Amino acid sequence: MRSKTDTSRYIGRFAPSPTGTLHLGSLVAALASYLDAKVHGGTWLVRIEDLDWDRNVDGADHAILASLQRCGMQWDGEVTWQSRRLALYEAAAHTLRAALYPCACSRKEILDSRLNRNAVQAAAPVYPGTCRQGMAAGKAMRALRLRVPPPAHSTIHYTDRWHGALSQDLADAVGDFVIRRADGFWAYQLAVVVDDAAQGVNHVVRGADLLDSTPRQIYLQQLLGLPHPSYLHVPVVTNPDGEKLSKQTGAQAFDTGAAPEVLLRTALLPAARFLGLEIADAASLDDFWRRALPAWERVLDEHARAPSTQA
Repeated sequence: MRSKTDTSRYIGRFAPSPTGTLHLGSLVAALASYLDAKVHGGTWLVRIEDLDWDRNVDGADHAILASLQRCGMQWDGEVTWQSRRLALYEAAAHTLRAALYPCACSRKEILDSRLNRNAVQAAAPVYPGTCRQGMAAGKAMRALRLRVPPPAHSTIHYTDRWHGALSQDLADAVGDFVIRRADGFWAYQLAVVVDDAAQGVNHVVRGADLLDSTPRQIYLQQLLGLPHPSYLHVPVVTNPDGEKLSKQTGAQAFDTGAAPEVLLRTALLPAARFLGLEIADAASLDDFWRRALPAWERVLDEHARAPSTQA
């Protein structure tokens, strides 16, 4: 086990959304976070991020937990559900109230704004600040937004353990962002920050699709006076069209009740190889985990030696 730092303080987590059963893409994130906690002698928590109630699938949360256990990944302590922690998000929003304002803009209006009209549209277009000085007459509030500082004063710098030195200017890249959505749900950015702090999470290991979210979360941590976790974003699995593997892009569940040796061959070994772990064909689940821990340490050492990159 790694012992260069105070490993007793390491707390990591895996935080799946119960929109379906685990697939190879989500298994990669679970495996990386689990291995990182174990090689540091740390605690590995599981949190069900079920705030998006319209997309939740009945029973998916318990199916996810069962799959983790069948793969040999046992969490520490009790599993938590975000839907049971709404008072925490409400309290955080109250703390942020001076920086929040109501917004009446629809997604189409934001896309059609002059700021975004001639740009290649991303999943989250830059908010143009339409409602910063108040909503237009007759408009109804759709969301709560958080003000970010003007350009050149809103750059967030951080170091990712996989990607190196990164930065993002929130004003240029995102603009004022949503804290409570039009459907009334608390936004992911707020909930994850509040939950990580409440649970003492100080090491976040997750997919690189969330790299763009990290600066917003660090900014929220600054405003709320919360500690900043260490971040590590692993590559994401994609389908043949280059899209992130997910239920929406046709990802299939890997755990269909097959025997452990089938689960090992069809799920765990492919996930490990995707992460760059040098593991020869393991004879059993126990054999896999014996080989996976030192293999993950080797991967960490390679990234620690690699030149850092700038975003």
